[in-house]
Amino acid sequence: MASANLRAELECSVCLNIYTDPVNLRCGHNFCQVCIDRVLDTQGGSGEYSCPECREKFQDRPALQRNITLRNIVENFLSAQPDHEDFGVFCTHCVDSPVPAVRSCLLCEVYLCDKHLRVHKKSPEHILCDPTLSMESRKCSVHKKILEYYCTEDDTCICVYCMIGGHTGHKMESLGEISKRKKETLRNVLQKLLTKIEDTEERVQSLQEHRRKVEEEAAGYTERVTVLFRDLRRRLENLEKRVLREISGRAEQISISIRDLEIKKEELSRKMRHIEELCNMTDPLTVLQESDTGDLCDTEDGDNEDRERHEKLLHDGGGLDVAGISHALHTLSDIITEVNVDFYIQGAADILLDVNTAHNYLHISDDRKTVSMSDRKLNHPETPERFQDYPQVLSSQSFSSGRHYWEVDVGGSDGWKVGMCYPSIDRRGGDQSGIGWNKKSWGLIRYNNQYRVRHDSNKILLPTNISSNRVRIDLDFEAGRISFYDLCDPIRHLHTFTTTFTEPLHAGICVGRGCIKICGGNQGM
Repeated sequence: MASANLRAELECSVCLNIYTDPVNLRCGHNFCQVCIDRVLDTQGGSGEYSCPECREKFQDRPALQRNITLRNIVENFLSAQPDHEDFGVFCTHCVDSPVPAVRSCLLCEVYLCDKHLRVHKKSPEHILCDPTLSMESRKCSVHKKILEYYCTEDDTCICVYCMIGGHTGHKMESLGEISKRKKETLRNVLQKLLTKIEDTEERVQSLQEHRRKVEEEAAGYTERVTVLFRDLRRRLENLEKRVLREISGRAEQISISIRDLEIKKEELSRKMRHIEELCNMTDPLTVLQESDTGDLCDTEDGDNEDRERHEKLLHDGGGLDVAGISHALHTLSDIITEVNVDFYIQGAADILLDVNTAHNYLHISDDRKTVSMSDRKLNHPETPERFQDYPQVLSSQSFSSGRHYWEVDVGGSDGWKVGMCYPSIDRRGGDQSGIGWNKKSWGLIRYNNQYRVRHDSNKILLPTNISSNRVRIDLDFEAGRISFYDLCDPIRHLHTFTTTFTEPLHAGICVGRGCIKICGGNQGM
């Protein structure tokens, strides 16, 4: 196998035989001297020279450099073979010492080495070709003459006698011409294949680069998921302990009540025995001198309290704190909601503000990502879409399906509203144009350092303030949900509105003072 591989490396790409007098071009490729001379002779007619291997072009006929090292390797390889005749065809005239043939003459039916070839090259009537083991394959099977022409109508190679036989009147071309055109076609195919290979390589490199980015993102998300689930497990364990503690605590209260009743029962039995003893005494003086008869007769002490506790334990939710467990389940729901939000790993929707809707005191940045309150009227062109009363602006794009989210940095303003609006929201003024003050908008609001959510003029105060400067607004159009989140660590769910949407939705921002900036800018899913 090693010998076969070495032999393949020692073959000339022109004649496909082992190198004879190997020479190389400037590009570094090696050929038999006679082979490359013949190729360059052919190319000389067009005035352009190129390497048959890599197609590198040369302005002038390139000088050939003998490759002595490669020649020595070839000689050592051939001398190490047990039988020279296994490796090709040898010169017919070199009878004393076999010399590999480099060409064959179809006219003389002989094989020629480099030395004997020089004589044949001076005689143009000789037909030279690559050496072959079977010259019969180069002759017409009918007339036994050399195949010199090609019949284009029958697509076959023919000899001179075939031209006046079965191929009379057919269009003929020389084998050289037809071969030249076929090679040109093959070169075009080769060029197309080369272009496809280059295109494929570019796509491979592009995908490899994309894979590297995905792997980097995956590493970040892996860490994020690990931290998230570690916190989730901790919170679930604490919630489980609290619920189980509540359940077992109620059972323990019942056990304590049973124990107290058992003690009271024993005390009542003791009093009964003592009273029976007094009733059986015959001495009146002893009965009358008994000092604790008042305590013995008082049998209703604490009965009302015991009955109330008994009724409460029997009928108050089966002895369980239903409100406490309900609160625990709501806490679990909030945890799951946070997990769902934290797994929105697609990019934020590419929100751009619509300048035509901006109030006359609002300045929109050149990238349409930041809105700020101006201290003077900006005299925007009058448009039907522009808000006349509230310092508000809507996004240029709308959402009519799918799930999307967008984030805003509210740290630059101490009074603001963010949310979603129908495009049919009133723009002229009054409460019907304010975000959250009508049936066509939903908003999260900061006013006087208090936070609330509002829809259709109904407000809900948030129990705690927003702890970060970033807020996320999440839209699930098909589910009819608009949710607000505080982007603290971990993300905290603030509120969710649920409805059935009847129009597309635009993002909406209202600024009282300062500025608000839209974060991110990648297309959502």
